[in-house]
Amino acid sequence: MAKEQQLTCDLLIVGGGINGAGIARDAAGRGLKVVLAEKDDLGAHTSSSSTKLVHGGLRYLEHYEFGLVRKSLAEREVLLRNAPHIVWPLRFLIPHDPSMRPVWMIRIGLFLYDHLARREILPGSETVDLRSHEAGTPLKEHWRAGIMYSDGWVDDARLVVLNALDAQERGAIVLPRHRCTRARREGAAWVADLQAADGRRRTVEARALVNAAGPWAAAFLREAASWDHVRPLRLVKGSHIVVRRLFDHPYAYIFQNPDKRIVFAIPFERDFTLIGTTDVEISGDPGEARIDAAEIDYLCTMINRYFSRQITPADVVWSYSGVRPLFDDGADASSITRDYRLELDTDGAPLLSVWGGKLTTYRALAEEAIGMLARPMGIASGDWTTQAALPGGDLGSLIEASGDPMADFERLCALQQQRWPWLPAPLLRRYARAYGTRMERMLGQASSPGQLGEEIAAGLYAAEVEYLLAQEWAQTSDDILWRRSKLGLHLPADTAEKLGAWLARRTAPARSVAAA
Repeated sequence: MAKEQQLTCDLLIVGGGINGAGIARDAAGRGLKVVLAEKDDLGAHTSSSSTKLVHGGLRYLEHYEFGLVRKSLAEREVLLRNAPHIVWPLRFLIPHDPSMRPVWMIRIGLFLYDHLARREILPGSETVDLRSHEAGTPLKEHWRAGIMYSDGWVDDARLVVLNALDAQERGAIVLPRHRCTRARREGAAWVADLQAADGRRRTVEARALVNAAGPWAAAFLREAASWDHVRPLRLVKGSHIVVRRLFDHPYAYIFQNPDKRIVFAIPFERDFTLIGTTDVEISGDPGEARIDAAEIDYLCTMINRYFSRQITPADVVWSYSGVRPLFDDGADASSITRDYRLELDTDGAPLLSVWGGKLTTYRALAEEAIGMLARPMGIASGDWTTQAALPGGDLGSLIEASGDPMADFERLCALQQQRWPWLPAPLLRRYARAYGTRMERMLGQASSPGQLGEEIAAGLYAAEVEYLLAQEWAQTSDDILWRRSKLGLHLPADTAEKLGAWLARRTAPARSVAAA
């Protein structure tokens, strides 16, 4: 039987999605001793199942959520600067439908969107003639005018991992696949029991507890912490489909639809188009949420309203669903607030619960969370993450940064092509996107493809897999093919099985030694 381990820390965080990872990073950077526990892989659920946007939330203006939009717009600029390898600008086109929102309403909304927060990186909005602009080419002929504006795109799963990685490098203990089965106040501390997937047990004593369990936040309080007063939380499933590329330009679309909802169509992984999302309220285990046939039909129908090329469910090559934990304000699923609530209980050792939130505002949420804990925990260190690059995002360490993240990234790619001229350009660009300035850590001293180890699948070498296992907590084929990368979209269907077999062979000797 595995020996139980004891850990003592300042802050135990339950939940390894974007909010938990962001709070761990912020706290560790202030000198706190942090333990982060996640029952599955980092970002395995909601935080890797988003529309992958860093955006102000244009449609939130219709619900008068000006504070949320302002905060989100400000955070958009911060993320573009601090993670330019995994976050980059994207221009969105709204084809104007006179039967929907009037053009004056859209223009007023975009004027506010352009000016609610300081904007230094992204260009403002503009009206375009779809009969002459390349973004109009794939649309049906009756769409003649549109408005274009800016937002950002992010590799959401990597954003989670990089926050956790930075937290670890600042002293945090990060424990994926560790479920918190029980948490209780004992004197001036929280004592929590962690159960690892491999059977190991840990007991953690912490001065404070953060509940960042996302869709499981309410269940965690009720079941693990025996908490009586739990905030109402509504679980809304957002589903997405991916089809082969529907257009050959770099612009994205935001489509208004008769039900007043909007659907995005976004360039994705070079060869694909990402389409979403739905808003379906659910009950039951969030981990079991899956897209259903009605959602696929809905997304196809909405897209077919705009594009000349029609799609059917048979065109869907991948789909995913994420469950958004939204603070219950009594609205319907599509208009319920995406803002977060932080609830602090100091009747004993502090308990901070995170309710709701969105990907774009995770850093501000983390900063606010630690600010709330500062007084009861005696935290003297101030805010620090606004100008702190995420791992791999410090492009200025290799090039002379210009202030334009896209231009700087291109310069990084050019520099890395000189450093590794034997790497095929598409592979080098994928490495640069995933690892930024940390490419060298992953590639090591390799000076030819043969020194990257076995090519497990096309473009997936042993050196990269070993790096992900050793540095980024990857354990399974899904971790590597769908969260640390999106290679699952590009490689044959049997790749997961081949990679799984490779991983099994790699760990077999270690298992034999352990058994002996």
